Amino acid sequence: MRFSTVAAAVCLSLSAVGGGFAAAPPAQPADVPGAAANQAPATHAAPPSGDAAAKHAKRTECLKDAKTKKLVGAEKTAFLKTGIAAP
Repeated sequence: MRFSTVAAAVCLSLSAVGGGFAAAPPAQPADVPGAAANQAPATHAAPPSGDAAAKHAKRTECLKDAKTKKLVGAEKTAFLKTGIAAP
């Protein structure tokens, strides 16, 4: 046998085997009991709440202040904790 014939046979057999792994399982209709339990969890995160956005803005402001005061290490960490916790 020629090398190209053997290589073609190997490629065809591997593509047949690999095709079985690549196929997605069939989707179940929504009216089938247990369909919701078999679904994957949603990959989209919930939109950030107002509290999270406010906390992020406050942290960003504290980071800028710490940078202007040239704080590093434990001093910076303590400054951020007190700044974020402040009302």
